[in-house]
Amino acid sequence: MRVTPSPAPWALPLALALATLVAACGNGKPVVKDDKADDAAAPGSERVAENIVQGKQGNEKVTEFDLNHDKKPDVWTYTVVTKGEDGKDFDRLVRKELDINWDGKVDIVRTYGDKEQIDKESMDLDFDGHVDQVNFYEKSQIVRKERDLDFNGRPDLWIYYEKGKIVRKERDTNGDGKVDYWEYWEGDQVDRVGEDLDGDGTVDKWTKNPNSEGSGN
Repeated sequence: MRVTPSPAPWALPLALALATLVAACGNGKPVVKDDKADDAAAPGSERVAENIVQGKQGNEKVTEFDLNHDKKPDVWTYTVVTKGEDGKDFDRLVRKELDINWDGKVDIVRTYGDKEQIDKESMDLDFDGHVDQVNFYEKSQIVRKERDLDFNGRPDLWIYYEKGKIVRKERDTNGDGKVDYWEYWEGDQVDRVGEDLDGDGTVDKWTKNPNSEGSGN
C-alpha cells in the first residue's frame, strides 16, 4: 500500500528551530514602530501563496523582538487599536512574523482573528521567501494543512484534522490540480487508501490496511 512521502531532511531542523524560538518568546527586548499610515478539485489548488512577507497594512503597529540577542529582530508582532467590551482601547494582535533560522528573513507568518485566536499559519519550509505550507485553524485548533511537496507554488497535499487528529489525507500525484489519492485514517493510522487511476475524480481502486482498527481482524 502506498503511503505519503517521509518528511524532507529539513523538517526536523525546522521543528527544532521553531521549538527553540517558541520557548524563547517573551525574553526578547521589544522595539515598537508605530507608523500611522470533498470535491476532486483540490481546495486552493491555484497556489499555496505568494511571498511569505505581507508587509504592514493600514494602521498596524509593529513591535520587533530580538530573541537571540544578536541585535537583529527575529519576531515581529502587528497590532491594531481596538475597542474592548469594556469600551477601552487596546492593542489587538492581528499578525505575527517569525525568523526561525535567524537569517533576517521571515519564515513563518501567523494571522489572528478578532479574539486573538490563530486563524492561519503560513510557512516557508525551504527558506526561499515563498510559502510552502499553510495551516488553517478554527478556534485555535488545527483543521487543515495544505503543503507544496515539489515547491512549484501549488499545493499537492491536503491533510484534514478533527479534534487535533488526522482523519484524511488527499494528494495530487500528477500535478494537474485534482486530487487522485486519498488516505482515510482511523485510530491514528491509515484505514484505507483510494486511488483515481483514470483521472475522472472518482476512486477506481481501494486498498484496505489489514492492521487497521476497522479491519475486523
